[in-house]
Amino acid sequence: MIGPVVVTNGNLNRNDTRGKTITCKAAVAYGPGEPFVVERVLVHPPQKMEVRIKILFTTICHTDLSSWQGKNEAQRAYPRIFGHEACGIAESVGEGVNDMKEGDLVVPIFNGECGDCKYCKCEKTNMCERFGVDPMKKVMASDGATRFSTTDGKPIFHFLNTSTFTEYTVVDSACVVKIDVDGHGDLNPYIKKLTLVVAYQREINKAFDHFTVGKSLRCLLHF
Repeated sequence: MIGPVVVTNGNLNRNDTRGKTITCKAAVAYGPGEPFVVERVLVHPPQKMEVRIKILFTTICHTDLSSWQGKNEAQRAYPRIFGHEACGIAESVGEGVNDMKEGDLVVPIFNGECGDCKYCKCEKTNMCERFGVDPMKKVMASDGATRFSTTDGKPIFHFLNTSTFTEYTVVDSACVVKIDVDGHGDLNPYIKKLTLVVAYQREINKAFDHFTVGKSLRCLLHF
């Protein structure tokens, strides 16, 4: 059952949207290779250990293109909101989320970490059992449901733990990284820097292909 719905106008106070279903624009794919449809969708409130994010910037990756084209039939799930490289602001947080709060600058990540499984605790890999990269995954981990739906109530599937081709998205808190900012609270310099990181993220990931697992590794991004 859909609760109160708030239609976004681009400059909403978070107090107006907290705990409510948001209506916003998203690019929705309805079939393999079909043109994206930019339309209004419903984005439901975050549940336990989830975060709803207002997307500020997003970019497209070849993974989005190949998945949209449906080259792997087993991974097909439509309608779907693609996109997995972005940055945004935490609009609201669900029960149990303590490491970030509303208004924090955040980056949704497609390779999340629960912190408890044997892989998260292993020094040689970070491929989490629950929140690792999984192109087959199309719903939320907590209840097997989606947080997106069409305006007439039909579910819209998630993509790579993130789904960023939308004005708002809901992700598991294990798939969000908070960006620490200086005490003055001005987010603009950080947003500009993160825009560059999002744009070059794919190239940064390529660099890791040349490192050997098991050796000490530190990646430094100098702003």
